[in-house]
Amino acid sequence: IGTNFENPAYSAVFHTTYTISPTLLNEAAFNYNGNRIHILPNGIYQQPSGYQEYRVFTGPNVESRMPNINLSGATGTNYSINWMPWNNAADDYQIRDDVSWLKGSHQLKFGGSWALYAKVQDLFANTEGGFTFNGYFTGSDFADFLLGTAQGYSEDAVHDAGHWNNVSWAAYVEDDWRVSPRLTLNLGLRWDGIPHTYEANNRHSNFYPNLWNPSCAATFNTDGTINKTGPAAACLGSSPNQILADYSFYLNGVGISGQPRVPHGMVEDAWSNWGPRVGFAYDITGGGKTVLRGGFGAMYERVQGNDMYNGGTNVPFSANYGTNYVSLSNAASNVKTGANFTPAAAPVLVTSFGRTLLNGDYKPPVSYQYSIGVEHQLNPRLVLSAAYVGTQTRHQNFQTEYNLPSQSVLAAFQEGTLSDWNAVVPYSGFRAIPMVENAGNGHYNSLQIHLRGQATQDLTLQAVYTLSKAVDTVTTGSSGGDLGTLYNPYDWSYSMGTSSFDRRHVFVTSFVYNLPFLRNSPSRALRTGLGGWELSGILTMQTGIPLNITLGSGTRGDGTKYNSNNGVQTNATNLPDFSGSVSYPKTNSEWFSTSGFSVPGAGQWGSMPINSVYGPGFHNWDLALLKTFQISEARGSHIEFRLETFNSFNHVNPNAVSTGFSSSNFGQITGYNTMRNLELGLRLFF
Repeated sequence: IGTNFENPAYSAVFHTTYTISPTLLNEAAFNYNGNRIHILPNGIYQQPSGYQEYRVFTGPNVESRMPNINLSGATGTNYSINWMPWNNAADDYQIRDDVSWLKGSHQLKFGGSWALYAKVQDLFANTEGGFTFNGYFTGSDFADFLLGTAQGYSEDAVHDAGHWNNVSWAAYVEDDWRVSPRLTLNLGLRWDGIPHTYEANNRHSNFYPNLWNPSCAATFNTDGTINKTGPAAACLGSSPNQILADYSFYLNGVGISGQPRVPHGMVEDAWSNWGPRVGFAYDITGGGKTVLRGGFGAMYERVQGNDMYNGGTNVPFSANYGTNYVSLSNAASNVKTGANFTPAAAPVLVTSFGRTLLNGDYKPPVSYQYSIGVEHQLNPRLVLSAAYVGTQTRHQNFQTEYNLPSQSVLAAFQEGTLSDWNAVVPYSGFRAIPMVENAGNGHYNSLQIHLRGQATQDLTLQAVYTLSKAVDTVTTGSSGGDLGTLYNPYDWSYSMGTSSFDRRHVFVTSFVYNLPFLRNSPSRALRTGLGGWELSGILTMQTGIPLNITLGSGTRGDGTKYNSNNGVQTNATNLPDFSGSVSYPKTNSEWFSTSGFSVPGAGQWGSMPINSVYGPGFHNWDLALLKTFQISEARGSHIEFRLETFNSFNHVNPNAVSTGFSSSNFGQITGYNTMRNLELGLRLFF
């Protein structure tokens, strides 16, 4: 089975400008942006004529797809259509109006906008079902397949789509006020009304701790399913989906969009978001050559919707049937017992949520940005500037596991003496509750120096140096973006450390130098053949990015096992213990010293600070030599010759280091940037 990925995009703008008076201007606009994503299968995936299908759920099987076949033993091959065909449609509409008004020394501007982002996205559901053959019956996965006896089977009930919308309101006023010939102030205030994304058809659910009723906490049958006749009976419910009308779901603590006490977008909407803007520019000497500048601004934005989409499979809108030892000809039949699965006898399963949101701790992310600096004109064509630039971020997004037992039992899970997770978690009846919060903080502080302009008649130069440090809530599965998972779900501060994108020192310079040699020679042959060369280049030097040392899995010296998640069943990553200080031999076999690392005790979280080891830096020259040979000055025809070199001095730049403590190559360099590359080019212009 192959895949075609189609992603056409569309946009349109209608813009009008009306000059009310020489000092008053109005602009109105309607903007549209949209795209369509189609992930379409090709090859043999549709059921052939005469094929008789035995699905557990009675809903539609999209495109009449063949079931997935996974041979997971010695053969090791897979036939899978997954959730394809998969479709996604996104449309973004905005109406805005802006007014500009010149009044004396003031340049005023104010306006507002309304925007709707509408997204229709298929769920990731394998409604065609999937069989796993691992050799359980015969010792051969392929022989089991030929006999039609599967070790495992899984099938999703529903393959529908969610209709997610979010609406954004905004208004602003700003004034660029020339207080005096030497002082200009920039004053403004912006308001953003950004209620949370919602499912337009109320087809969404969320877990709310305040809706949890301890009196109907789940008890379990011997097979691990929920006891229908126990206390949980009072918290059982049905699904709005007709496909699942015969099934019962455990809904203790589950709130459905549109119900009382449940916000439309699963969390309280954010309306009071005021962002001031203050800036100034002051001519220190009055001669226009030295200027002091500074500014402050607060910017808000919502998590655009990715926090909602995976929650489309939450109970009771979707269900998954999973069982063992079934027949390929009838997935509802157990080949060992002869029992047949029927909806009337369907057990109440312990489920996991696709994603949930923590109401009450979901303020929109905000960034406070500020700077102050001085700029000086060294000569009419060369400017030097230096500035302090900083950012404070609040209410940043992360994800963490919410259904957690006491940390005291983690050692038992890690050592295998305890295996029943549902017996010890506070919200029994549910397995994983991945909870998204907007509770992370971060900050960035930097010194930025910039030289730009024409240093001499022949040399154009730009040089930039930055000394900075960035700190935030570092998460797995994310490089500073949304929905990354905390390492320690019991303590968010465990994930607080140097940002993954931190670069302490960065220096970049670029230049273009017109070589003066023989350029003005009285000999036309020398002037044309050997003069008029141009040399240009870019030098980049920067220190390495942080490396996060993770524990991994293995066996301690006493024979006990440890694992990467420290006994937590989902959404956790442990770090090793560390004593001493990190040193850097900087060799291929040992970039950093590995002697101070060790395995923490069972159930304990490692003491190694997150992102506290630094990787290799980067040092690179790219150079180019160019010469133009004139053919006809009147027609402008000429030949251009170029010699370009990348990593010109063939400097060795490692770009990857093994950071898994349990890996055999821990601390070793595992990858390098490219070696020197030369290119020759010849162009004819006529």
